[in-house]
Amino acid sequence: MAKNHSYDFVVFGATSFVGQILTRYLAGRHPVGGDIRWAIAGRSGAKLESLRESLGDAAKSLEILIADSNDADSLTAMCQSARVIVSTVGPYALYGEPLIKACVETGTDYCDLTGEVQWIKRMIDKYEQQARESGARIVHCCGFDSIPSDLGVWFLQGESRRKFGKPCQRVKMRVKAAKGGISGGTAASMVNVFAEAVKDPALRKELGDPYSICPPSHKPGVRQPDVKTPEFDEDFNAWAGPFIMAVINTRIVHRTNALLNASYGKDFEYDEAALVGKGFKGRLTGLGFSGALGAFAAAAALKPTRWLLEKYALPKPGEGPSEAQQNGGYYDLRFVGKTPEGQSVRVKVTGDRDPGYGSTGKMLGEATVCLAMDFANKDGRGGFWTPASLMGGKLVERLTASAGLTFEVLETKPE
Repeated sequence: MAKNHSYDFVVFGATSFVGQILTRYLAGRHPVGGDIRWAIAGRSGAKLESLRESLGDAAKSLEILIADSNDADSLTAMCQSARVIVSTVGPYALYGEPLIKACVETGTDYCDLTGEVQWIKRMIDKYEQQARESGARIVHCCGFDSIPSDLGVWFLQGESRRKFGKPCQRVKMRVKAAKGGISGGTAASMVNVFAEAVKDPALRKELGDPYSICPPSHKPGVRQPDVKTPEFDEDFNAWAGPFIMAVINTRIVHRTNALLNASYGKDFEYDEAALVGKGFKGRLTGLGFSGALGAFAAAAALKPTRWLLEKYALPKPGEGPSEAQQNGGYYDLRFVGKTPEGQSVRVKVTGDRDPGYGSTGKMLGEATVCLAMDFANKDGRGGFWTPASLMGGKLVERLTASAGLTFEVLETKPE
C-alpha cells in the first residue's frame, strides 16, 4: 500500500440507492478486515452507521468518513486517505465536480457510474492536463453505461485480431433482451441532460457529435451510423429501434479507440440499437418505442411537463427496483463486427442482474477493486480514461469471475 494511504479505496455516497448495492456487494466480496482495506463515506454519519449495522457483525469495524460535496476540505481529506475514490453521488453534473477537482489535485484515482456525457466533456476539458500532471486516473462510466459496450467491443476486436490479423472496421451492438427498473438517481440524471440541452444550443450540437469526448487529435470525420427510427437489421433478421444509452456508450467506445492509438482503425464505425422484433409487428413496436422516447425527451425539455414527470411519473431520488426485481433482471447484448474484406466476428455479452442496479453495482465494485489492486502502479498514466482503455483484460477477468458477466465468441467467419 502506498505511503500515507489508510485505505485502498473509499465508497463515497455509500447510502445512496446504488451506493448501498455497491457497499453490500463489496462487503460480501472483500470482507472488512481482510487484505483489502476500505471505508464508506458520505455526509450523514447516522445514515452511514445504519448502513454499517445492516451489514451485520462482520462489518462492525468498517470505518466511516464524513465528506460532503459542498465541503472542499472534507473531500481533500478523504482523497488523501485512499488510493481510489468510487463515487455514486449524482446527478454528477450537479454534484460531481468538487470531487473530481479534489482527486486531480491530490493525485487520487477515481471511478463512477455516470452516463452524463456533457459533464464528462466538461471535466475532461477542465481537468485532464492537471490529472496528467498529478497522476490521478479518472475513469467514468463503470456501470451498465458503459462497461458492457466498451469491453464488448474491446473483446470483439481482440478476437478479430487473433483470427484475421486486423480489427473490424464496422461494429454494431444490439440489445437482444433486457429486464430491469430505473432508480430516482438515474431519472434525475436523464432529466437534467434534457434540461441543460434546451437552454444551450452549443450543448445540443455537442450531444450530436460522436467524437465529443475524444482528444482533439482524434477527429476522423467518419459519418457514424445512428439508429433514430426503426430500421431492419439484416445481420439479425429483425427490426431495430433506438437505444437510450447509445448516446453515452458510443462516445465511450470512440474515446477508447482514440486512447488506444486508433487500434480499432481511424475509419472505425460503431452504433447501438435495441432489437424490437420481426415482421410487421416488430416494425410497429419500433415505431412505438421511438415515439415514446421522443415524447419523453420533449416532456423533459419543457419546464412544466418536466415538473409533472418528476412529481408523478418518475421515481424519486433514493427510490429504485426492489432486491427481488434486481435479482430477477438480466441483459443479453449481441455484437457483430466486420472487416473491409467481409470477415466477421459475433460476440455475446450477458449480465445476471438487472442492468441499471444489480449488475451495475457489481461492475462498479469490480472496476474499483481492479483500479486499486491490479493497477496500483500508475506508471505516469494520469488522465481521463475509459474502462477498456485502462483496465481491459484485467477487468474482464474480474467481471467474469465474480460479477456475473459473460463474454463469449459466438461465431467467426473468414469471409
